[in-house]
Amino acid sequence: MKGLIWATTDSNHRMRVLSLYRQILRSLNSPKLELSYAARLAKKAEVRTIFMLGSEERSTHNIQDLIDTAEYALSHLREGKIPKHVQ
Repeated sequence: MKGLIWATTDSNHRMRVLSLYRQILRSLNSPKLELSYAARLAKKAEVRTIFMLGSEERSTHNIQDLIDTAEYALSHLREGKIPKHVQ
């Protein structure tokens, strides 16, 4: 999976996207989050899907949106909260 993100992400943002991906996956293992094992696996699958699809983007605006969203999600995960969907 990391190879797919690494190979497809724009070279200007590659390291940042991969770093955020890894940080979010690690944050989902936090004992602060009250998630069952199955829920953790489901959230990790969501993250993988979002990053895989997002890394295929060629538009710098869309990649920046992916980075902004990942940073938002990471800030909530570090506080022990699950980010909510924004409508």
